[in-house]
Amino acid sequence: MKLQQLRYLVEVERRGLNVSAAAEALFTSQPGVSKQIGMLEEELGLTIFERSGKRLTGITPPGRVVLAMAQRMLAEAQNMKRVGEDFAADGRGELSIAITHTQARYTLPRVIKDFVSHHPGIRLHIQQGSPQQVAGWVLDRSADLGIATEALDRYDELLTLPCFQWAHLVVTPRGHPLLARQPLTLAGLAGYPLITYDATFTGRSRIDRAFERQQLRPNVMLTAIDSDVIKTYVELGLGVGIIAEMAFDAARDTGLAALPATHLFEGNTTRVAFRRDAWLRRHEFDFMQLLAPQLNRQVIEATLRADGADPGL
Repeated sequence: MKLQQLRYLVEVERRGLNVSAAAEALFTSQPGVSKQIGMLEEELGLTIFERSGKRLTGITPPGRVVLAMAQRMLAEAQNMKRVGEDFAADGRGELSIAITHTQARYTLPRVIKDFVSHHPGIRLHIQQGSPQQVAGWVLDRSADLGIATEALDRYDELLTLPCFQWAHLVVTPRGHPLLARQPLTLAGLAGYPLITYDATFTGRSRIDRAFERQQLRPNVMLTAIDSDVIKTYVELGLGVGIIAEMAFDAARDTGLAALPATHLFEGNTTRVAFRRDAWLRRHEFDFMQLLAPQLNRQVIEATLRADGADPGL
């Protein structure tokens, strides 16, 4: 039995039993994957995958047991490498961060600057995507840490920890009629074309729920995943924007006015997530504490021992 055979096995399951897709992801050939899986089945004396001709159609009951064991073995093999990196103590290594666009643009720069000053030998890789993509990259180990407001806490395989809370702001061009209509109301907002985040980004679900509770149908005429895009179109006079508060800078966004909206929309919590079965290296603990000072190593390890109980903000 070889680790490579286990990798083939797990990747085939991950790719929906599509051997060709698994081979492509593993940079090898489809016949090679099929041969190695067949050799593993022969060695174990059982059938892992159900077949119709050459096509895989399902996973047998013993196959599911083997797959679960293979996933654990591969995870531990990866953890052994991470332990080696951690205890080499030469200050080198890699850190892969998956993050949503708003957090990457407005939250991460300060953290990255501080992290690099403390860990100049760590190579950083940042990949941006939707909250679901962020979760997926952490789940399949393409990223070590995931940072997002939505979705991360939906997966049992991930431990998610709260970093900080934030609110939405309403932004308009200067001189807009809304600025004179105080207090700001959802009904007032619903009377204008709105520009805000795509359905799965940056607390959009809380915006939608607020209107639904008052049985209002907002005219969302444009959505985007990037706060700067939203602000650009608001400044052009195409609508009223709803953005994350950290995305507004009065010194920079001189063509816009901002209205607090904490009384209209629920607060949001940005979270960091990692796989529960991953060995956390020292620089990962350090990064999380730079992101959220309350998340020191003792808090994170205590949360892991408590099986993920939320330590609070």
